[in-house]
Amino acid sequence: MTVTTGTTATKELLDSPVLKSAISKASFRLMPMLVILYVVAFLDRTNVGFAEAALEVDRGITAGAYALGAGIFFIGYALFEIPSNLLLTKFGAKMWLARIAITWGIVSACFAFVQGETSFIILRFLLGVTEAGLFPGVIMFLAAWFPNKVRVKMFAIFYLAQPFSQMMGAPLSGWLINIGDQVPGVAGWQVMFFVEGMLAVLAGIAAYFFLINSPQDAKFLDKDEKKALLDVMALEDGVKEKDGPRGVLAAMKNRKVWYFTAIYFCLQIAVYGVTFYLPQQVAQLTGQKVGIEVGLLAAIPWFFGIFACYFIGKAANTIVRRRIWGTGLFISTGLCIFGSAWAGSSHLPALGIIFITLAVCSFLSIGPIAWSYPTAFLTGTAAAAGIGLINSLGNLGGFVAPILRTTVNQVTASDTGTMGVYALGVLPFVAAIMMYATKRFRNKADDLLDNK
Repeated sequence: MTVTTGTTATKELLDSPVLKSAISKASFRLMPMLVILYVVAFLDRTNVGFAEAALEVDRGITAGAYALGAGIFFIGYALFEIPSNLLLTKFGAKMWLARIAITWGIVSACFAFVQGETSFIILRFLLGVTEAGLFPGVIMFLAAWFPNKVRVKMFAIFYLAQPFSQMMGAPLSGWLINIGDQVPGVAGWQVMFFVEGMLAVLAGIAAYFFLINSPQDAKFLDKDEKKALLDVMALEDGVKEKDGPRGVLAAMKNRKVWYFTAIYFCLQIAVYGVTFYLPQQVAQLTGQKVGIEVGLLAAIPWFFGIFACYFIGKAANTIVRRRIWGTGLFISTGLCIFGSAWAGSSHLPALGIIFITLAVCSFLSIGPIAWSYPTAFLTGTAAAAGIGLINSLGNLGGFVAPILRTTVNQVTASDTGTMGVYALGVLPFVAAIMMYATKRFRNKADDLLDNK
């Protein structure tokens, strides 16, 4: 497809009412299903936090084994991330994302039958293997459907799945545990794992019928809307092919890909350092047992995170704004993680929850901004490999976070876990420096973004 790239023609194309109509229709049709998929994905990878204490009592799973199991998910995830992305390009997002959801849902439900440390660790690894490719697959999918100027907004909508999952999932997990504890012959945590795993299976089946592989196949767009959307995506892809790496190997050797991998790694240290231990941290702050009350309190940070993620993502529509917001939010994440640890050691539960809330709002809002950078210069198989590499290695932060926190607590003999939390708060400051330094990177696709 030939597209005029002159400044006036480009501006007219990007500002076209027909294009805006196409984007609005695509958003309305596709985003709800993608959000649902990630809601259940994030719920199934983090609901283990609600079962930590029960697994230790019922199955003898120690803190060290729990930390290894919580983190080993990301080893399986990392190993199969790039292959999964490449298979998505072969089979299409519709089939592949549905397959991912169904298989991880089955594995998640199997946690109800954990017998000890070995089966727990194996299932956590398999959960990572089966879920590998979901997040980067959706990032690739959105990059193929939405132009750069609205992509952070779409990423932000997708990221709303995280706070929705925790806001609704925390009380749901607590409620299922309470209900399950009253059923003879089973434990509450078993009911939680099984029910939430089956939700993923149902979501995968629905995804097969609701998702559409590309704008070319979209029957909900009229002829003019389809042409406008295809034209603008062809324009951006053409620029990225000239400016970015071509092919799998070129993407994996690209220095910018590795740079953003490091940034994403630091981000995931903060995300999972908070997420895996949030129920227990809230319980310690309030002096309550993990259940529906703690679940409701643990939902507070995610409720406010919904608004922060959406409005910051909507506002970050230029390169300068993305860099400034990203840098500031990383600093805010580190400071608030420090603040939550201090409040815990000072026995200030209300202040501790406020700091946790601000940390969640900060790191949730960074994600969409961070992903706008690699999607501005990666396309085709280079995108499959590059995005897969960034997400898989970056997500190893989720493997490192619980082990780092546990190790620091053991070395420092921290009964309250304060020192481990402090250790997690250091990495966001490193990422803040790297995010600010992105002003050294200027992609040709950025000129299209700022061409208003």
